[in-house]
Amino acid sequence: MDEIRSWIEESPYSAFLGVKVESLDENAARLVMPYRDENSNPGQVLHGGCAASLGAIAGQAIARANIGAEGAPFHNAQLQVNYLAAAIAEEVVVDARLLRKGRELCFVDVDIATREGKAIAKVTCTVRGRMNKPTHETYVSAGDEGQADPGSMGPHIGSIPFIGNRGIAVEHMTGGTARLTMPSIENNLDQAGHMHEGAVLALLDTAGAMSGWSEAGMGPYKASTASMQIQNLAPAPAEPLVAYGRCAENDDEIYWTDVEVAAQSDGRVYARGCVLYRIVK
Repeated sequence: MDEIRSWIEESPYSAFLGVKVESLDENAARLVMPYRDENSNPGQVLHGGCAASLGAIAGQAIARANIGAEGAPFHNAQLQVNYLAAAIAEEVVVDARLLRKGRELCFVDVDIATREGKAIAKVTCTVRGRMNKPTHETYVSAGDEGQADPGSMGPHIGSIPFIGNRGIAVEHMTGGTARLTMPSIENNLDQAGHMHEGAVLALLDTAGAMSGWSEAGMGPYKASTASMQIQNLAPAPAEPLVAYGRCAENDDEIYWTDVEVAAQSDGRVYARGCVLYRIVK
């Protein structure tokens, strides 16, 4: 348990978020994260990437406790994140419980709430221990057409604290498509020096949102991620990543976006997902 606690609290990414372990065993875990401006959207609202990260971290903690160190490396092969309410300048508490353990897979249920009990997000995880198997070569993304038009909103995205602290930049953001990049800076890494899964989820979430905004256009709107379904195909390497987002459909309020996160060097995909984004005009 000490090793798992160290992995959570000493990984540069989760340490930057301020995540601490209150309790941990094979069946349950409780984590806490204080409010920090660095983790926020405008208005001191907790960024959705933080909530997704907390679900992924808690899910991995339970799996690591059950499967053991011999199961490494670990990754959330699948996550479903439902955003229930906003946390505004509030500490959040993460309660995770084991649903079922297999030889290589653990199914984990995660609730994220404020200390006062307001439900913030519900996450379900399917965590895989790769059991020291060689990392397979994932498929190569088709990418995009190489456009480089960040639109009117793209240049300002980095001013949002959580996004700016990830180093996320918008290279393209028009016509329902978006391309974002994220560097392998220390605060995006885990304890082993790999790209932290939480940072990957944050990039995917942001790319999905920007794809929706690129179709809706700027305006005095209210917007938030309603849910995400994400598949991590393999642990991401410690190298710059690129996310390709595309708005597949919208009904002028709900935007269904598809996202791939790949290595910039060779285009191999490490995460993909669907983001359900809501923009109220």
